[in-house]
Amino acid sequence: MAGSQVYEPITDRRATIRRADGASVGELVGDLGRDMSLLIHQEIALARMEVKEEAAKAGKGAGMLGGAGYAGHLLVLFGSLAGVFGLAHVMDLAWAALVVTGVWAVIAGVLFLNGRRKLRAVHPKPQQTVETLKEDAQWARHPRS
Repeated sequence: MAGSQVYEPITDRRATIRRADGASVGELVGDLGRDMSLLIHQEIALARMEVKEEAAKAGKGAGMLGGAGYAGHLLVLFGSLAGVFGLAHVMDLAWAALVVTGVWAVIAGVLFLNGRRKLRAVHPKPQQTVETLKEDAQWARHPRS
C-alpha cells in the first residue's frame, strides 16, 4: 500500500487511529456530519426561496383572474342596463351603456388572458433544488469523479 494512507501504530487500547495528515477517523466522521448538515440546510433554504417565488407568481395570476371576474361582473351589469335602456327607450343613454359594456368586455378579456398566462408560468416544484439534489446524490455515489 505504498503512497496510500499511513496509520500510526496503536500502542494501547485507548489510542485512536489517525491518518497521515493527523485527522482521526472520529474527526473525519464529525466533519462529514457537519458538512452533510450544512448541505441539507442550504438545500432547504433554496427550496424555501424557490417556493416563495412561485407563490408570488401564483398570487399575481390569481389577482388578475380576480380582476377579470370583477370586470366580468361589471360586464353583465352594464350589459343588462344597456339591454333594459335599449329596449325601453332606444335612446342615446342606452348606446352609452353599450359603449361602457364594450370597454368592460375588453378589460375583462385582457385581464383573463394575462392572468391565465401568469398561472401557466408557475412551477410549484422547486426545479433548482431538484437539480442540486440530483447532483449531490451523483456526487455521493461517485465522490472522486
